[in-house]
Amino acid sequence: MRILISDYPDVLASRELSVEVQALKAVDASLEVEIYPYRNQQEFLEKVKDAAGLITAFLDLDAAFFQNDLQLQCISINATGFDKVDLDAAKQKNVTVVPLVNYCTEDVADHTLALLLALNRKLKAYGNQIENEHVWRYKSVGPMHRLSTQTLAIFGCGKIGCAVAKRAQNFGMEILGYDPYKTVAELATLGIKKVGLEEILQKADIISNHMATTSENKAVFNRPFFESLEKAPLFLNLGRGENVDEAALLLALDQGWIRGAGLDVLASEKPNLETEPLLRRENVIITPHASFYSEESLNSLQLQSVANLVEHLEVVK
Repeated sequence: MRILISDYPDVLASRELSVEVQALKAVDASLEVEIYPYRNQQEFLEKVKDAAGLITAFLDLDAAFFQNDLQLQCISINATGFDKVDLDAAKQKNVTVVPLVNYCTEDVADHTLALLLALNRKLKAYGNQIENEHVWRYKSVGPMHRLSTQTLAIFGCGKIGCAVAKRAQNFGMEILGYDPYKTVAELATLGIKKVGLEEILQKADIISNHMATTSENKAVFNRPFFESLEKAPLFLNLGRGENVDEAALLLALDQGWIRGAGLDVLASEKPNLETEPLLRRENVIITPHASFYSEESLNSLQLQSVANLVEHLEVVK
């Protein structure tokens, strides 16, 4: 039985792949495991055509992919969410798709609060003024306010969103939640007030996005959204880049519709850092889709990916 581990070269290079290979071999030493850094679709299809299992995170597995003559039984997504896979097409071909669950909840929640605190306390602006302008004045970056006087609105109240809420509550913040899949009672038990969009537009001092991408929420953070915000909040995106209309985000920053942005994801997973217009702004902090990362979460990612795959392969039991 063949197992293929495949993704973009920089993704594969970011972790020690022997961990996954050894974990698979520990289950069944006869497994043939191949690692393929993605170069082109034709070559990828040749590699995957007789594999029973595939481990990947970012490769686009659309309806056209599943029209090929494949032997796949299971695709183990070593990331949260299914947005790179056409689930209907996979189901029609009897291919099980399994994402990771809860492997990096605390890491993303911690990263969210790190961005929130750094932006609210204007640390990047202070750093720039001290190091580059040699300015040493506490009011040089403008006014700032205690978190205990502010309201945090969370889009997507799953495990990560709720972990963010729990941390923010320790700073005395009021928490609003926007999630069509959660009831008022469910969120109330976590100290989150379920609200509609209109209340968020009126009350939010900080907005944090943790939604997975669906057809309903692509570019949901668009010009009408940003233009309607009444309190010029901070905007944090630790969900998906596709949730945000980046042209509208840039306009919101330039027009002062938001007072800053903390972004762990952009529209592109491979942004051009020489020309990216969101860079070189004192009120914007960008990290390279790194919120999931700790040595502990990376190890969990690898071992859970293997466990998920093995559980759904027919021969390996």
